[in-house]
Amino acid sequence: MSFYKVWVCSQRFHGKEPLTYGSDLDLAPGTIVTVPLQKENVVGIVDSTVRKPTFATKDVISVLVDDPLPLQSLQLFSWIQRYYPAPLGQITSLFIPSALTQKARNSQTDSAIVNQELPVLPVLKPEQEQAVRTIVETASNTFMLHGDTGTGKTRVYMELVRRTLDNNKSAIVLTPEIGLTPQLLAAFESTFKERVIVVHSHLTPAERRNVWLQILQNPEAQIVIGPRSALFSPVHTLGLIVIDESHDQAYKQEQAPYYQTSRVAAQLAILHKAKLILGSATPPVGDYYALSAKNLPILRMTEAAVETESSEVKVKLVDLKEKNSFTRSSWLSNELIAEIETALRNKEQSLVFLNRRGTARLVLCQECGWQALCPRCDLPLTYHADTHRMQCHTCGYGEGTPSSCPECRATDIIFRSIGTKSITAELEKLFPKAVVKRFDSDSNKDERFENHYEDVKAGGVDILVGTQMLTKGLDLPKLSVVGVVAADTSLYFPDYTAEERTYQMITQVMGRVGRGHRKGSIVVQTYHPESPVIAAAVNKDFNTFYQSQIKERQAFTFPPFAYLLKLTCARKNQASAQKASEKLATTLRAQKLAVEVIGPTPAFHEKLNNNYRWQIIVKSKERSNLTKIIEQLPANWTYDIDPAHLL
Repeated sequence: MSFYKVWVCSQRFHGKEPLTYGSDLDLAPGTIVTVPLQKENVVGIVDSTVRKPTFATKDVISVLVDDPLPLQSLQLFSWIQRYYPAPLGQITSLFIPSALTQKARNSQTDSAIVNQELPVLPVLKPEQEQAVRTIVETASNTFMLHGDTGTGKTRVYMELVRRTLDNNKSAIVLTPEIGLTPQLLAAFESTFKERVIVVHSHLTPAERRNVWLQILQNPEAQIVIGPRSALFSPVHTLGLIVIDESHDQAYKQEQAPYYQTSRVAAQLAILHKAKLILGSATPPVGDYYALSAKNLPILRMTEAAVETESSEVKVKLVDLKEKNSFTRSSWLSNELIAEIETALRNKEQSLVFLNRRGTARLVLCQECGWQALCPRCDLPLTYHADTHRMQCHTCGYGEGTPSSCPECRATDIIFRSIGTKSITAELEKLFPKAVVKRFDSDSNKDERFENHYEDVKAGGVDILVGTQMLTKGLDLPKLSVVGVVAADTSLYFPDYTAEERTYQMITQVMGRVGRGHRKGSIVVQTYHPESPVIAAAVNKDFNTFYQSQIKERQAFTFPPFAYLLKLTCARKNQASAQKASEKLATTLRAQKLAVEVIGPTPAFHEKLNNNYRWQIIVKSKERSNLTKIIEQLPANWTYDIDPAHLL
C-alpha cells in the first residue's frame, strides 16, 4: 500500500492542504483519480507520494485518465496557491472539468494532426515583420504588442503561432470572451484547420470534458483558443501564449481564486520557457509601467494593415451641454443623427455605443459640467437618495448634496443616466424603417452577438446598439459611423481606474472604423470636450495619457506603486456590517504591518441579495503583507487581492 497527497476538486472543500489517501496502484504526480470526500466521490489530482501517516486513511477509488497532467500544470497549481491564496478545492477546479467523471474516455482523439500542410499567410507589413523578428530573436519571454486598432496584431499572432507549430510546440491564444471575437476564431480555423481547439463557457459539460481530454491526450502541437480559463488547459509542450485585448477587465477572475490572467500567463510562460505576448491598442497602465521598469520589449505598431483612401476618418466632438445640438433627441445629437441618416442612404452600418457601467447615480451640473469629487481621493462622489448625501466609496468621505452648482450657481443638477434599451427605442422612433439591434449583457441566448455575427457582417443590421462587447476586436466591412452617446460616463465612477477605462473604451470603439473598408465618421458626445482624457483618446495620444496617469497614481499611491487588497463583509443589517468592519480595521491597524488601512466604508453597491456590504481597502508596497492578512482573515469575510477596481 502506497500513500499519496491528493488535491481534491470540490467547492465544498475549504482546506489549504492536500488530503492523504492510500492505494495499491503506483500513481505518478498529476494522475487524475476519484477519491471519497465525506459522503461523495470527487475528482482529485495526485500531488506526491508520502510516508504512511499515523492516522487512518481512505483509499483512492479509481484512476480516471491514464495520462497525467503536465508537470508545468502542477507547478502552476502550487504557484497560484501561494500568489492567489484560496481554498484548495476552488483552485483545483481551475485545472479539471466538472464532468470528468461522466463516462470519461481514454482513447486519443481522432483530430490529431500529423505533418499537415498549412496555407500560406499574407505577406507581413514592415512593422509586423519587425515585431515578429524582435519576438523571435530576443531572449526575453514577455513582450507587449502595443498596436493601434487596425494595425494587424492578429496577423502577428498568426505568424508567431505558425513558427511555434513549426517547432513542434503548442500555442494558447486568449480572448476576453470567445463569443465576442468570432472573426479571430474564423481566421485561425481557416488557416490552421483541425489544429485549432476551442474552449469556452458555451460548451456543454460533456463537450468541455471531451475538449479537455483531447488537449491532454493529443501528442501533436496544437492551438488552444478561448477565454481566461483556457490558460489552464493541460498542454504538454507550450511555446507561445497570446493575450489579445490584454487590457480587458474580463481577464480578472471575479471569484476565488481572484487571479489576473496576465500574471498567471507570465508564470506559465516561465515554466514552459515559452513566449508571452500582451496585445492591445490600449495597454493597461500597470502592465506598461511594469514592462518599462524591467526593460522588457514594448513593440509599437501605428501603420494601418490595410492602408487605402477608405481609411480616412473624421471625428466630431459634441458638447452635451449645448442644448441647440439636441433638438431632435434628448440624447442623440443632431450631428450623430445626420451621420446615421447618411449611412442609411449609402446602405452602410452605424454603431451607437453606450458604456453600460455608466448607470450610477451621478451628481452633475448640466449647465457647466461640474461634478462632485472627493477632496481626499479626487474620485467621483456617489449620490445616495435615501440620505440625500454624497459619499466616496474608496475612503468614506461624505457631504451633503448641493441644491445648486457651486461653480455656476445653476440649479440644473442631474442625478440620472440612460441605458441601451432607451437608446434603442429612441433610434427605432427616429429611423422606423431601419433594422436596429441591441447587443449587451442583457441579451438572451438567441440575441447574443456571436449568433448574429454573419448577418451583421453581411449588412443585415443597419444600426447596432451596445456596450463594451461591441468594441472587442470587431471588424465590420460595412460599418461607417460610430457614435459615442456619453464619452465621459465612466469618468464618474468613484474608482482610480475610471480615467483609464474611459480612455480604453473610447479608443477601442473609435477603432471600429477606419480599417481600410470605407471612410468613417465618429461622433463623440461629452459633457467635457476639454477633458485631457477624452482628447488623448480622440487623438490616439497614449503617451500623454500614460504619463498623466503615472503621476496621479504615484501621488495617491495606487497601482503600480502599491499592491491592493479589498476586504468585504456582508451582513443582514447595516449596523452589523459596519460594526464588523470597524472591528477588523482596528485589528489590522494594531498589527503594525507596513500597510495603509483605508475605511471601512459601505461598498459601492451597498445592498446586494438582501445583505449590506462594507469594505476595507489595504495598500502595501510589499505584496506579502497582504497575503499575511488573507491568511488570518475571519471566515465570513471575502477578499480580492490585486482587484481590477475598488467598486
